[in-house]
Amino acid sequence: MDDILLLEAIERYLGGDMDAAERDYFETLRKNTPEIDQMVVEHSMFLHQMDSYSAHRNLKTSLQDTHTKLLDRGDLYEGGELTTRGRVIQLWNKYKRVTAIAASVGGVIALVISGLAIYFSPVVNSSQIEQLSKAIEVIKKNQQYQGTLINEVKSKIPENAKLISGGSGFLIDAKGFIITNAHVLKGSGAVVVNSKGQEFNATIANIDIQRDLAILRINDEEFEPLKSLPYSIRKANSDLGEQVFTLGYPRNDIVYGEGYLSARTGYNSDSSSYQVQISANPGNSGGPLFNNNGDVIGILSTRQAQAEGVTFAVKSKNIFLMVDELRKTDTSFDKLKLPSRSSLKGVERKEQIARLEDCVFYVKAFRK
Repeated sequence: MDDILLLEAIERYLGGDMDAAERDYFETLRKNTPEIDQMVVEHSMFLHQMDSYSAHRNLKTSLQDTHTKLLDRGDLYEGGELTTRGRVIQLWNKYKRVTAIAASVGGVIALVISGLAIYFSPVVNSSQIEQLSKAIEVIKKNQQYQGTLINEVKSKIPENAKLISGGSGFLIDAKGFIITNAHVLKGSGAVVVNSKGQEFNATIANIDIQRDLAILRINDEEFEPLKSLPYSIRKANSDLGEQVFTLGYPRNDIVYGEGYLSARTGYNSDSSSYQVQISANPGNSGGPLFNNNGDVIGILSTRQAQAEGVTFAVKSKNIFLMVDELRKTDTSFDKLKLPSRSSLKGVERKEQIARLEDCVFYVKAFRK
């Protein structure tokens, strides 16, 4: 398809000007052609940025018009003082204090008018990406929900602790080492919950803010270490268009999602992450991103605020870099062995999920 015609089609698609049959055809084309899907995403982001720029210009114009009207009416000098029309009576010595108060009131009035102009003008939202950690309000709502396995067991969160945030995590060592995002662990401690609703105490072993990664260690007698992990963690970069899937906890129970790798770099061409076309919601932060062979290729972290399904994942090779650095400073990490072989290659997706569920956890962070 000619580039100009393609851009025209994208414009009509985003503007809702296609009929049902044409829209269905274009959506099928977008789904089957990653390059076209990427163009749609980028064009959508461009349009949003143009709208934001237009709103910003309108805001400046509105404020300038308001300021000019105040000057024309004599309500405001360039210096911000209140004025009066008509005769000026020279009673400075007698009414010095009253005049000073009036000048102060004038300044306040000018500030209030400017504030009202800003308040009632269009708001420009500069936030471009959203973290996928779960807000405390959502965690509390989930805890209040009755009839789930998670609520049928006594919580191991300390009695006086305050829940801060939540997300997902997965085992990187069968003995109980879990990787998640650093922004998920906003408190001083955490508990993790498996797909059966069993809750385990965990300690924060390390947090790497720069890579947005953190390692938890399950420290609970009730936890039974797995014999081995069914997946491997990939060191090499993945290919554009590669089919991927994820498991995580945007809800009380584990949720499956699938998509494909849409860019080799993340937000603003960040080389340490991927861009993925996949549906992700608060609670998916820290969840594993698998390819068809059962290799972990990334850790879900953020999503594009103004583009549907555009998600970013920290590349899995960062896990190796992080662990290697920790081993140099902390001998307790010498026993941590990252999985290097997958037993999921060639296995049907339903069976893959069944073997993976026990390795993915719901992470709840708290502060004492």
